[in-house]
Amino acid sequence: MKKRFSLALVALITLSLAIPIFVFAQQKPTQQGSSAGRTPSRTEPVNPNTTRRPRVRGSEAVTMVSDDFKEALAIIQDKYVDGNKLNYNDVYKSSMMGMLRVLDPHSNYFDRAEFEELKTDQRSEYFGIGASIQNFSVGESVDTYITATFDHSPAAKAELRFGDRIEAVDGLPMHGKSSAEVRDKIRGPRGSLVKVTVMRASTGNIQTVDIVRDAVSQPSVPDAYMIKPGVGYIDMTRGFNFDTAELLQERIEKLHKRGMNSLVLDLRNNPGGFLDQALNVAQIFLPQGQVILTQKGRNGQNDRVYRSSNPDPDRTPLVILVNDYTASASEIVAGAMQDHDRAMIVGQTSFGKGLVQSIIPLPEGAGLTLTSAKYFTPSGRLIQRDYSDGGWYSYIYRGGTLRDTNAQGLPIGPASRTDTGRTVYGGGGITPDEQVKPQTISNVQFRMRDPLFFFSRDVANGHITGLDAYKADRTIEFGHELQATDFPMNDTVFNAFKDYVAKDQNWKVFAPTLEKNRSFIEEQIRFYLATAAYGTVASVQVLTKDDPQIAKAVEVVPRARDLAMAAMRARLSQP
Repeated sequence: MKKRFSLALVALITLSLAIPIFVFAQQKPTQQGSSAGRTPSRTEPVNPNTTRRPRVRGSEAVTMVSDDFKEALAIIQDKYVDGNKLNYNDVYKSSMMGMLRVLDPHSNYFDRAEFEELKTDQRSEYFGIGASIQNFSVGESVDTYITATFDHSPAAKAELRFGDRIEAVDGLPMHGKSSAEVRDKIRGPRGSLVKVTVMRASTGNIQTVDIVRDAVSQPSVPDAYMIKPGVGYIDMTRGFNFDTAELLQERIEKLHKRGMNSLVLDLRNNPGGFLDQALNVAQIFLPQGQVILTQKGRNGQNDRVYRSSNPDPDRTPLVILVNDYTASASEIVAGAMQDHDRAMIVGQTSFGKGLVQSIIPLPEGAGLTLTSAKYFTPSGRLIQRDYSDGGWYSYIYRGGTLRDTNAQGLPIGPASRTDTGRTVYGGGGITPDEQVKPQTISNVQFRMRDPLFFFSRDVANGHITGLDAYKADRTIEFGHELQATDFPMNDTVFNAFKDYVAKDQNWKVFAPTLEKNRSFIEEQIRFYLATAAYGTVASVQVLTKDDPQIAKAVEVVPRARDLAMAAMRARLSQP
């Protein structure tokens, strides 16, 4: 174990000596006094009385650092109170994470298991049974329930159903465990067997099901449908994986056949992914020759201008939805569309990640994601939020130092111009053309999730008198496009929920608040019933119905059309 540890360490130390020069060379002069802007040649003695040997660069430095680490590890093994119980993977990982964290927030180290999971996620799949699970509670009793199964998944083939309670995994009781703990027990190598014991929601019977784990598909473009006559909607909220552009093109063609004349592309919560997929998505809409992004690396390394090569792009008027979790590759697409006036951007200012990472495999199956370049939008904007204070919390939750403190969260970086002369800003994400706050839920509504789930579970399994027409205990109809006639909400359903709450000691406290929250209650019940009958892809359509950001996107479609036409005229008028 020690030998493997040392071999991997030497490889990483070699990288570590080059990385500070690479990253810090990109820092602005005004940042040199900050902790993140410290030059690699600067040293700060911890104790002025020590006779520490000076650091040098090159192979001698690699040897010195390697020797220091080995010496420190040997001392820990010999002197630390629990030195004979060291977890070498944890020691190794924490040392690497500490080193990378001083570079930038997105350079990261992955141990063997994490790196395998990363590569699996990039293939739009994972290894498991293919079910969504969540914790719900009745009083003090907390359990994990199946909330959905996925099409063609092992869980669906094993006939696990919405509302089934997970009692045990491989004989280990799961009562009181978090859904994350249960998930980790259920996931495992492809082809391996897992025994899942459930209490069936339909009958209350306890049953153990043998399931062989397999690859579970998680398509990066899960759904597309007509949100109103002529207006298509494409869900692209999951990330940019190896097949994203291909799937998007298929969805667009499907909607054109159904009469689509304008499109809402939803990039909210999209964390990004492969750069090449962002480029391929952008050039679906941009004509040949238009810049998608400019990439700049260290000392000219990795410098490149990416342009569209599409001689016949899709010209459908386009509105793109973004929020503060829209990041990286999804911001590349949104930024290119905005700078070329190809789309109206609606929602909230995006995250602001303008750094490009290279994925580097390491010995023993580990890996790095290492920042190798920065990218700039077509108008020259660097949208990376500031990280010079070195604080992870500030970086993630406060938007860095280049976000305004007002409620709009506007960036205050340098101004640029779009193709038609509109002003846009760098330094903190993509600012929407139309700022719209998201739909939120109150504390009371959040606490209602338990009675809403259990009521919907009983309705779906025919346990609520008078609601037999709402039963959903049949085989899941995957691929269903939700209709207005599917599980309509009315007084009968709402009054049944009121009675359900009033009869339970745990939930009758909600009784005075039900009328005020009726719209929310009916939406959630319909969402759960649609999930039970049609799966998660279809049930999400319930939530889009009253989404204020989607409503605004539909409203500004005519402006998106006018903007794209103005940009086309401006382009044709250029000499």
